[in-house]
Amino acid sequence: MNVASFPLFREVETLQDFGAADGRLGMLEWSEPVIFDRLRETYREYLAEEELAGKLARQHCRVWRALIAGDMGKFEDLRLELGVTLKGLGLDLACVAAADAGTLAELHEIVDARFQRCARLAKGYRLALIELARGLAPAGRAA
Repeated sequence: MNVASFPLFREVETLQDFGAADGRLGMLEWSEPVIFDRLRETYREYLAEEELAGKLARQHCRVWRALIAGDMGKFEDLRLELGVTLKGLGLDLACVAAADAGTLAELHEIVDARFQRCARLAKGYRLALIELARGLAPAGRAA
């Protein structure tokens, strides 16, 4: 009997190849509520009106979704729109940097806690987080 014919073996074999692209796909499934909550928390520090902080967090969350999906054209467009919105509110890009840094840290903590028992999955998510951080860096410098 061939061991490779068992579904569990094929599943384990697939996990061995879990990389940054798979980490991004996984994040698309579970990260949005986490990202939104973290962004809203950050914008509450800058805005007195809670509803406005939520709207800004939703707008910024769309930027993150495009980044995670790897749609860099959409990411850049949404990032520019976010900058215009912030300027209209009298805020500068320091709050975006704070929100992004806090979000990356939160996602990293979740990956460490949630996937500590599966090194291959954790590695894929960590590689994805590195890619996301790289994607954020040029946008921050350009803005």
